[in-house]
This record gives sequence, C-alpha cells and structure tokens, in this order.
Amino acid sequence: MAEDLKKMYHTMADDPFPSKMEISFIEGAQRQTLYYEKATWTIGGEEKGLRYGENPGQPAALYRMINGNLVLGGIETIQPGRYLASDAALLQSGKHPGKINLTDVDNALNILRYFPDMPTVVIVKHNNPSGVARAQTLESAYHKAYMADRVAAFGGCIAVNRPVDLATAEAISNQYAEVVAAPDFEPGVMDIFAKRKNLRVIRIGNIERLQEFVGKRFVDFKSLIDGGIIAQWSFVPTARRREDLALARCEYKGKTYSIRRSPTENEYADMIFGWLVESGVTSNSVIYVKDLVTVGIGTGEQDRVGVAEIARDKAYRKLADRLCFETHGIPYNDLKDSDKKAAVDARTNELKGGLIGAAMISDAFFPFRDGVDVGIREGITSVIQPGGSINDYQSIEACNEANVTMVFTGQRSFRH
Repeated sequence: MAEDLKKMYHTMADDPFPSKMEISFIEGAQRQTLYYEKATWTIGGEEKGLRYGENPGQPAALYRMINGNLVLGGIETIQPGRYLASDAALLQSGKHPGKINLTDVDNALNILRYFPDMPTVVIVKHNNPSGVARAQTLESAYHKAYMADRVAAFGGCIAVNRPVDLATAEAISNQYAEVVAAPDFEPGVMDIFAKRKNLRVIRIGNIERLQEFVGKRFVDFKSLIDGGIIAQWSFVPTARRREDLALARCEYKGKTYSIRRSPTENEYADMIFGWLVESGVTSNSVIYVKDLVTVGIGTGEQDRVGVAEIARDKAYRKLADRLCFETHGIPYNDLKDSDKKAAVDARTNELKGGLIGAAMISDAFFPFRDGVDVGIREGITSVIQPGGSINDYQSIEACNEANVTMVFTGQRSFRH
C-alpha cells in the first residue's frame, strides 16, 4: 500500500484534452472569440503537458491565449502573446510541472508585478504566499522571505524578479523547493540547481516587464459543480501609492471620527507593500508586515477577528522557529532542551512575535474593533483596510487610543 501511494505521485495522468480551445462571448450577431493552444514541453525526447491537476489521477492541461481580443463594458482583456506562466521555459524538469506548480508560479507573479524597483522574492505554497520580502540584494530578500516562514517554505515555489546569482542559488539549494522561477540565471547557477534533481527550474523572460501587467485585466473563470461557469474580470488593486490612501475617517450618529496620527514614511511603505501582497492571499485574510517582510499571514478564514488571531499566532510560531534555527541550528519543534526552549519562548514573547512596529493589513473592513484590537495588543503601529463598515468609528477609536495610524483604501480585495 505504501509503495502504491508513493507511485501515484510519480505517475502522469493521461491527458485527454485537445490541442486547441476556443471561448466565444456572443451577444446577438456580435461574437468575440479567444483562441488558445495547449502548452507542452519536450522532456526526455517526449512532448508532455501538465503532469496532473490538483491531485494524481486528475488530468489537466495548460492553455495559452494565442489570438483574439475581448472588450466588455469598455474593459479590454490582456493582449495575446504577452505570456508569463502560460509559456514558461522549463530549463530543468525534474518531475515535470503539475497544475499546482504552475498556479503557484502564477500567483507569485501576480504579487511580484507590483515591485519592479527592488529585488523581491515571493515564496508560495498551495497558492498562498508563505513569505514575501524586498531587500537590496536578491540573496538577502530570499533569506528574509524564507525565514519569514521556514516551515511552510518546504516544498514551495520560489519566484524572484531578478536573475538568480550564485549566492542566491546556493541559499536556495540548501532547502527543499519544488519550483524556482526567475527572468534568468547567471552562469554556474544551473550547475548548482542540477544537484537537486527534482527541482523544476523555470525561466520567464517577461518577469523583466512585469510592471506592464499592472492594471491589466483577464477573464477569470470559476466552474460550478453542475458545469456552470461564473465569468468575472480579474481584480485590479487601485490603491498602489500613498496618494491613493485616505486617513481613516467616518461619520456616526452625527459625529465625525478621524485618525489623529498620520503614517510615517516607513509605515506607508509597509502598508502599501502589505496591501499589494494581500491581493495574492486567499480571503478572508489578515497579514502583518514589518520592514518590507511578511511577519504573519492568515488566510482563508470565515471571521475577521479569527484570521487576525491566526496571523498573530503564526507570527509567534514562525519567529520562535527562526530564533531557534538561527541560534541552535535546528527547528523549534526538535529542540528538546527545556532551558533553551524557555529562552527562545521568552525572546519570542519579548518581541511579541516580531509584531512590534508592524503594519496590519486586512482585505475587507473590520466589522468591529475587536479585529484591530488583536494587532494593537501586539504593538502594531499602522493599519490599512478598505473601510466602509458601519462601525468604522470603533476601529478609529481603538487606533487613536493606542496612537496607531490607520488608512482606508476604499476598495475591498477579496480573492476566493
């Protein structure tokens, strides 16, 4: 039985999908058609498509749009031929990619496109970022993103917006990852990656032009259990600069409530960084960011105060693991010495999970003040959220009581 279970992960599902696909939008005599072709790679002398879908035994195919144009309500779809993940160059296949590998790369690119001006690393696991960081060098950004959640990064997808250099390649090769995606790889890097035989190494040249994809739309499809389809335009965050944000303010029962303290430059930077990372996180979500590094990421919860607590708890756990790993060279869960573990716990609690001075980011409004109170108790100094709750005044009062600043984006950022 154990061998059978292992074998299924090494077995490619037969691909019954055709080589071409067309999707037409029809209104009366007007027809707008998008044309697609199936993507494959030559691996071991054979043409192969996706390994399988979300699970072994679940056939899947990747299609890239090669022609057509769609205009609906004055909004135009992204133009054919401007490829990213749908036309990835597979430099090292290992076990060739499956659906999750490609969608992880895609969501990493979704986040990376907003940060062209500095080396940035996004590590994605199961289509959610586990760690995102910006730094002056790619190696430093990778280290920060990896240590933000070293445990979840195991077997993840690493995407970067600069050519991978030798130092970064060595750092990556010291951990287990499934995918590395980059615009290019410096000489000698592929020799380092070759030691990791199952690592998929993907070159995506258009990463260098990712900023051109900011604000562009595509049709987002969701299939229903009965075969029905929901079509929507993809989400575009409109709050991307400090000028797009407003200090929190609302009216309630004839009284005006306003945030007293304006954000500092660093707080603005962390809030905007966090808000754009948030656009790639499954909702309901709350995340914490400090110094352009994710500290705690809470995803996919049903209630907002609950996800704020989950993100807080993860920040504590991940910091404890990082401190233990940096001090003792082993994971926190492997530390048996009770005195050493107590010291790590004490330092983690002293730093409040790394949340002191962090920004708190929420993809939808806080319905009550209990959400922001979770972060305030841990020492956050800034909050960014859409605003629009009837109880916004509660969150404003909570922030003012703690000298915490808060801005509204005026736009929700749900992602399901």
